[in-house]
Amino acid sequence: QVRLVESGGGSVQSGGSLRLSCTASGSIYDSENYLVGWFRQAPGKGREGVAAIAGDGRIIYADYVKGRFTISQDNAKNMFHLDMTYLKPEDTAVYYCATGEVQRRIWSLFYGAQYNFWGQGTQVTVSS
Repeated sequence: QVRLVESGGGSVQSGGSLRLSCTASGSIYDSENYLVGWFRQAPGKGREGVAAIAGDGRIIYADYVKGRFTISQDNAKNMFHLDMTYLKPEDTAVYYCATGEVQRRIWSLFYGAQYNFWGQGTQVTVSS
């Protein structure tokens, strides 16, 4: 079992920045098929993928965050981060980190079935 804990959420004004971090209780980068990602869920909406990194080098971003958000990993500390800039009110949501393994290369890195462990979520609120 791996426990994930998010940190760094909070309230900012439109145009501001935040850095989210996900800390894992165990090793998450041992497998060559590792997968780490960030998801979010806004009130009344379903969960959606934000950004993800796979062990084969693929990095994906949702269209609505491209150019504004950056996902990065820290293998030595079993952590990964989401740097969010130029935040908009529509980015307001609970953000979750998750880890797992790529099951099928043809599957999107956002396909939830590939993720085994999820954090409890951290609130991000962007005011206009």
